[in-house]
Amino acid sequence: MPHMDFVGWIVVGLFAGALSGAVVDRGPSGCLANITIGILGGLLGGWFATEELHWDSTHGFLGALLVSFLGAVVIRLILNALEGDDRRRRGDHH
Repeated sequence: MPHMDFVGWIVVGLFAGALSGAVVDRGPSGCLANITIGILGGLLGGWFATEELHWDSTHGFLGALLVSFLGAVVIRLILNALEGDDRRRRGDHH
């Protein structure tokens, strides 16, 4: 697979969002949430892999999917933490 660009990370991120939604059971759910989180996760994971880890390639579709999936999980965990803080401030204890 050639070097992933912005659009490539978005496409792979769509798949990653669905997978991350199956793994992280709390927080935003549904088709639109999965797509949005997946795209953001793909962009985050792609940025981290190329800019911070200096990887030239993610070794094909599965490597790109793994990087995107990890990015989407990180975003979901951050959203869950923010949602938990908001619940504590409002007094909700679900």
